[in-house]
Amino acid sequence: MRKVWIVEDEPDIADLVARNLRKEQFDVKEFYDGEDFIDALKSELPDLVVLDLMLPGIDGLEICKIMRLESRTRSVPIIILTAKGTELDVVLGLELGADDYMVKPFSVRELMARIKAILRRSEETDTDNIIKFGGLTLNPESFEAKTDGEVVGLTYAEFKTLELLARKPSRVFTRQQIIDGIWDDYRLVVSKTVDVHIARLRKKIGKYGHMIKTVRGVGYKFEP
Repeated sequence: MRKVWIVEDEPDIADLVARNLRKEQFDVKEFYDGEDFIDALKSELPDLVVLDLMLPGIDGLEICKIMRLESRTRSVPIIILTAKGTELDVVLGLELGADDYMVKPFSVRELMARIKAILRRSEETDTDNIIKFGGLTLNPESFEAKTDGEVVGLTYAEFKTLELLARKPSRVFTRQQIIDGIWDDYRLVVSKTVDVHIARLRKKIGKYGHMIKTVRGVGYKFEP
């Protein structure tokens, strides 16, 4: 049974999300503040986190930072669910490592679809050969990326973006094609989501970042 943890200080919202997840046969835990959630991570890991930003104590953005800095937690998918809906808020959340971002008031049905899509993608394994270009290596089965033998801490969305591009070198992907290839059966609300993931990717893979080319007015391609 897949484990989804909800970090939300409004009990009504936490219970609403939890109730719907349990109907879908998920193992659910609810946390009403950041400290309890961080403590729980020390002994157990969820398969996905639904995270509010405005929390007592440790806020959601700080939680994102902590999870992405820790090797144990950096690959756990995070969906931010918050009332903070400006473009700056969304971009900041994605830059700090969130895989998706939803603004309150929200559709429970859409949230369930997004959770299922991310978990379905993370369950899929690929038995094809490891993808390798020089010192850049991707292992789709373990979701592990390496540059010159060193493991790079990529989020789920970052890894899938890089894998999608690297599987078809020189092919140009539009932003919508990248979104469809990663998040499957729903559309993200934020048009700049892909740009944020690409910018983070380039930074994380260092000297290999130049392989991800911008095609102005169209999208991106991977050019070894």
